[in-house]
Amino acid sequence: MDYEFFHALLTQRRQTLVDSMMEKKELMEQWYNSRLSDDSDVVAAALYETKVANIVELQKAEIDDIDYALTKIKNKTYGICEMCNDEIDIERLKFKPHAKYCIDCREHVEKTQILEQKLKTSKNNKE
Repeated sequence: MDYEFFHALLTQRRQTLVDSMMEKKELMEQWYNSRLSDDSDVVAAALYETKVANIVELQKAEIDDIDYALTKIKNKTYGICEMCNDEIDIERLKFKPHAKYCIDCREHVEKTQILEQKLKTSKNNKE
């Protein structure tokens, strides 16, 4: 396993996310400091703020995953599936370097999440 390659890849992606979050923060500050001239500007600003907040939350989650992967590199456990303990395919790691699962286990996790969501929705509809 080329830990240096993946460390560099993860570090670069992390910095890109941090830069993006800072840029969004600056844009939001500009919105707040500008005078909104009418109600449509206020509505547009609120919608934009919600959209940006959702994106930032996703970016924060990805940064957490990256930090976790960097810790695994440090501990020499990077690239091992957390479900089956097999090695994660290098091509998958190149595509998603903070992957926690191999393809087969990821598919299993996704199917389980879909089923859980369907059960939750079904239960909520009955109430």
